[in-house]
Amino acid sequence: MPGGVGGAVRPIELARAAGVSTQQVRRLEDLGVLPPARRSAGGHRRYGPQHLAALRAYTALAGGMGASGAVAALVPLWRGEIAAVLERIDAGHGALHDERVALAELADALAALAADPAGAGQVPDDNSLAIGDLARRLGVRTSALRVWESAGLLSPARERGTGYRRYDPGDVRDARAVQLLRRSGYLFDAISPVIAELRRAGGTPALQATLERRREVLFERSRAMITGARHLAECLELLAADGTMAP
Repeated sequence: MPGGVGGAVRPIELARAAGVSTQQVRRLEDLGVLPPARRSAGGHRRYGPQHLAALRAYTALAGGMGASGAVAALVPLWRGEIAAVLERIDAGHGALHDERVALAELADALAALAADPAGAGQVPDDNSLAIGDLARRLGVRTSALRVWESAGLLSPARERGTGYRRYDPGDVRDARAVQLLRRSGYLFDAISPVIAELRRAGGTPALQATLERRREVLFERSRAMITGARHLAECLELLAADGTMAP
């Protein structure tokens, strides 16, 4: 096959064909991602087309579902557990779909923030909320708001005398944005510049840029899954040709 290997190549030749290191080849064989290598008369490892297809499938799938996900998907292949392999691939596609849906929901929420950047309608007539009131409106615990404040994501004013926190419309906007991004899996370090931009501009350009980067990542991961599926299909064809594939 183009760019492939014959029936008895050395580890370095297999590694070159797949664009990985010989250490990676041996590691993946030890993990069961590759089928056991054949041995030469002198006891040296020798690899064939199945190994190359599996190695390429792993490399692509790791880009789509992570290294651990790719290992979990490919190890059952060489035990003849084809249904388990397909289930894991389907789960990987499903996870990407869920992320894409969540991203679309976040985009809709940010559109609402852009239309109402100060969180109008979310605060009472006195233009501020106590911590308990804000927590109830967001559906979070007051402890979450304190954690966000400790991370520098919120900066509510304090009442004179009592020291109680008061959240103005800008604070409510920030809290809503933090909540949305946390739900989407963003860490505080990634949220911080977004909140800073919201405070500077009073809008959502930084949030939109974050979303666009996430869309690009999902696009590349989806492409990697498709590439991995192509190499996995080659593995299945080679197994079928050997008469070793079972459902």
